[in-house]
Amino acid sequence: MNQEITKIRRKLMTELDRERYEHTLGVMYTAASMAMCHGTDTEQALLAGLLHDCAKCIPGESKIKLCEKYHLNISEVERANPSLLHAKLGAFLAAKKYHVEDKAIINAIASHTTGRPHMSLLEKIIYIADYIEPGRPDLPNMEEVRHLAFRDIDRCLYRILEDSLVYLKSQGKPVDPMTEKTYDYYKIKLEKQ
Repeated sequence: MNQEITKIRRKLMTELDRERYEHTLGVMYTAASMAMCHGTDTEQALLAGLLHDCAKCIPGESKIKLCEKYHLNISEVERANPSLLHAKLGAFLAAKKYHVEDKAIINAIASHTTGRPHMSLLEKIIYIADYIEPGRPDLPNMEEVRHLAFRDIDRCLYRILEDSLVYLKSQGKPVDPMTEKTYDYYKIKLEKQ
């Protein structure tokens, strides 16, 4: 898989802007570190981390047109905020353009912005790595979140979801219903522990 990763890295270097490419490498290496810590497949984490934002630099209107062309559902929230489409479009492109056949990787890319109830370990890792990678500006509670990422992955996921919802609501930004469902699911899961 290392040759595959090298080939995709070269391609992404030309398709992403410099800042997004640097972020992508940060997510890739953070995801691999988390995979090692939590005892799961490191190569899956590397590839999912590398491709998680492969559709991020596509302009909003183009994202909508591509989703329509490939019959990917677009919610009202996504239509109003096309940047949210980069996860589902990225998952599609990972399969079609980058020839990724591993459903676990595709699912991790698809759920990395909103999360979803019953996330796999790889999905949690990519969601969290995207939030905590070293190049990210310090967000509220970042030190605690980074600590939890390597010790209690569900509590970490819940904390990020909670902080994200507080931020989006305080800014009057639209909230994807899947983010709320994911938050509710992990809140109940942690309360039962």
